[in-house]
Parts: sequence; structure tokens; C-alpha cells
Amino acid sequence: MTNAFKTLDDIAPRGKRVLVRLDLNVPVKDGRVTDATRIARSADTVRELREKGARVILCSHFGRPKKGPEAAHSLAQDALENFLGVAIRFAPDCIGPDAEKMAGSLKDGEVLLLENTRFHKEEEKNDPRFSAALARLADLYVNDAFSVAHRANASTVGIAKLLPAYAGRAMEAELSALGAVLGLPKRPVCAIVGGAKVSTKLAALENLVGRVDVLVVGGGMANTFLAAEGSKVGKSLQEAELHFTTHRILQAAQASGCKLILPIDAVVAKEFKANAAARTVPLESIEPDDMILDIGSNTLAAIAVAVNGASTVVWNGPLGAFEVAPFEVGTFAVAHQIAMLTRAGKLVSVAGGGDTDAALEQAGVIDGFTYVSTAGGAFLEWLEGKELPGVEVLKTAT
Repeated sequence: MTNAFKTLDDIAPRGKRVLVRLDLNVPVKDGRVTDATRIARSADTVRELREKGARVILCSHFGRPKKGPEAAHSLAQDALENFLGVAIRFAPDCIGPDAEKMAGSLKDGEVLLLENTRFHKEEEKNDPRFSAALARLADLYVNDAFSVAHRANASTVGIAKLLPAYAGRAMEAELSALGAVLGLPKRPVCAIVGGAKVSTKLAALENLVGRVDVLVVGGGMANTFLAAEGSKVGKSLQEAELHFTTHRILQAAQASGCKLILPIDAVVAKEFKANAAARTVPLESIEPDDMILDIGSNTLAAIAVAVNGASTVVWNGPLGAFEVAPFEVGTFAVAHQIAMLTRAGKLVSVAGGGDTDAALEQAGVIDGFTYVSTAGGAFLEWLEGKELPGVEVLKTAT
């Protein structure tokens, strides 16, 4: 399938200054990066551009600085340099005469990292003058940060309207993977949506029931559906004000022919703590002081049948409180089944969202999926069927 956007295959970058938008907003503790997955994925784009003779200029945000430059949110750290294995020059600002001078002095294959774009409030406002200031640094623009593609910022949208714009390798891989599950997927398609609250994923659920063949709802958000249908949920988390909305989603699923799978039994405990006394019970046996913390074995069996019958699976959100034993069983079991079928060539599987990624990592199967997105908000907005500004601008780039 032909891409609707240009990629590195369309660039002859030798001798050109190429501004690459990365997402270096990675977790840092005690001065060390604790998860460099996003950096590692973009390393291929930077390496390829260097090898082709580009003069590479990197930009990103980091954290949420409130009052301009803050030492705690500076990008003056070594993680990217360690992954690339090359020296990286650092500009103490992302725009202005000094940044322009440093960008202009780069030689073929050299790399310059700009300071945090969010040190300027104009970044998040997509200010035209700030976009123009960024554009003065380069000849070409590459976006390799799908995780911020839902933000209409100067470094994701504004600059792409001023320079020839392309998708980097990580962005290209992400868009290809997402297109494979909801664009032109192999059917049947099974979507698994979990997490704590229905309110955070209403739009995603409403979009998915019209696009997939089976929708599995789990995690704390399933409690709202169950309570709305009259099932006992004890003292479990649920959103009573959304009962009417869950009815609407159930009706929409029925109207579109989407099979919706809700828990039929649950693992419950009197308190949420590690190694709490837990038992598996049918919904009608849930007591007033019980908390639903995982799916039960019968629910797991129903999900297994749905996954086994699918050709494509998309997953966002855990099915239980996987962070604490013994409530990881359901999430991990489904993860292992999907990974096994994917490795056997029977399934295309795409997952995304911070908690989902963490669950797959903890289960030891993150490499068993076809693709695991590092995006959070952008992945969810894609599930909601929204157009992502940072992607749409690449489609219209000349």
C-alpha cells in the first residue's frame, strides 16, 4: 500500500540540515533514563540520516516546564548519545542566533541536539513566529514522534508547513502498524479495552464498536457496564453517572453486529494489597464488601475463544490490577496467548498505552506482539478515530 506521506526513502539529505522531531520525554530518575524505548526506536532514523550525509538537528520537549527554562527539564542528558554511539553537540536554546550558528556550522553526519522546545510557551500554541524560527535552522523536516502527533504544536505541525516534511522510520512503522489493525485489517478483528475508568475511553469504545467484530471490555471500566446491567460489583470502582452511556454503547454494538464480551465471573478480595486473600466467584456471588480486581477463569476462557478466532487484535488497557499479585493472572494469560498466536503467524497484534506496555513487559511478551506502540494519548486518540494533527500535516506536505 502506498503511503499517504513521504518517508526517508524520498530524501536525498547529503549536505542538508535536517530537523528531526523526536520524543525524548522519557522517564528519568536520579539523573538516569529508566525507559529509553522511544529513544531507541528513533535511533534508526538518526543513524540512517547520518549515514546518508545529513546534518542532523534534533528537537523535542521534555516534561512540562511552567516558567521557561528549568534545569530539571533540560535535555542536556546523555541517553541519546549512548544509543547512537556518536558525539552530539548541544544547543542551549532551540531557536535564536546561537542555535542558528551551531546548526549552520554542522558538517555532514554530525548531530546537534536543541534544548527543550517547551521552554518557549509559543511551542504549544503553535505560534507562527516560533515555527518560523525553528524552520530557519534547517532545510528539511522529519517527524519521528508519533507519541506527540496528537499535539498541534509548532514543532509537530507549524514547521511541517514551512519545510519539506517527511515521516521518520519510527513514525512510518507506527502508522503502518495502526493501519493494519483498523485501516484495512485482516478480519475478524478483536479489540481489547481495559483500564480503570469508562470516562477516559468513551470515545474509543464508541468508535470501536462500529469497526471491529469483537470488543472485550475489562479492567475497572467493566464494572460500570456490569453495574448498569444490574450485576453485583460490591465496593469496586465504577462510575454510576455513566450507566446510561454504557447502555448506549451496548446498543450500538448490537446494531453494528459487534460482539461485546464483558466479565461473567471475577477474582475478588476484601482489600487491594499484594497477596491479599482472593477468590474467583460468579457475578451473582459478589458480596457488598468485595472488590473486583481481575477477570475470572470463565471470562478468561471466553476471551481466549475470541482471540483464537481473530485474525487481528488491538489492545489498550489491562484486564485487572496486574501490578499486584495475584491480580495479574488474567492480563498475563491473554498476553501470552496473543503472543503465542502472533509468533505462529496466525495473528496480527498491536498494543499501546502506558499501562498496557508495562503489563506486556512484566509478562515477558512485549517482543511477541506484531507492534507495541510507545504512544499514550496519541494511541488513544487514534482508537477514538480522531485525526492527529502531526500526521495529517505530513499527508499534505509537498
